[in-house]
This record gives sequence, structure tokens and C-alpha cells, in this order.
Amino acid sequence: MADMQTILPSLPSDPEPASMNIGATIRGFRLQKGMSQGDIEKRTGLLRCYLSRVENGHTVPSLETLQKIAQALDLPLSQFFAEDSVGREMSTLNLSEDEIRFLTQIQRYSANLSDSDRKLLLAMVRKFAQTALS
Repeated sequence: MADMQTILPSLPSDPEPASMNIGATIRGFRLQKGMSQGDIEKRTGLLRCYLSRVENGHTVPSLETLQKIAQALDLPLSQFFAEDSVGREMSTLNLSEDEIRFLTQIQRYSANLSDSDRKLLLAMVRKFAQTALS
């Protein structure tokens, strides 16, 4: 008789629930667009406390609810399930909402900078950080 390990595919040792993925993805897109949970509440009619539970992985939204949220964010529903989605990337970094907002603003404001200007900006930030630590 075959060994169970050879029959069954190996599973990750600590799988992340799908609800955590989708919630982090929603939060990432919401913050990227500079929107609050209150903004989504106004556009969808979903309560802010419910949205918080979804984003934190405590509640799994229905497909209909996901569609409402996607429309509020001006995104196709499929974007929530994309492999390179912002929410998944940001959730793996363990950033706070303030840090995500800050980095999103930096990204937005630096999007049109040349490579040399970006390097200069990064050098200025490094220098500022060194001064702040002294």
C-alpha cells in the first residue's frame, strides 16, 4: 500500500485562510486609493464594522458583497484574486495602516520622477533618518 505522503500533495505547514487573503487585499486596495472604511460604507451600504471584520479576516464575504466592494473601489472583481494583488504584498510586510498610507503617498508623488531624482530623494531620506537617530 502506498504511503499517504506520496498520495496526498504536500500542504503548507501554516496555510493562511482565504478570508485573511481577501481581507488584506481589500484593505490594500482601499488604502492605495486613499479611501476609508467609511467611504466604502457610503458607496456600498455595508457597515463599517462589517468591513473591518472582513479586512481583518474575521468574516468571509459573499461573492455579492465582494462585487459591491469591488465596484466601490472601481476595480474588477477579479482583481481581488490576482496573484500580484497589492493587499497580499502589503500583508506580507506586516505594515500598519499608517505605514501603508505613507508608502502609497510616496509612490504616488514619486511616480513621475526620473531615476536620478528618485535616487536623490532616497539619499535625502537616508540622511534625514540618520540625523533623526543622532
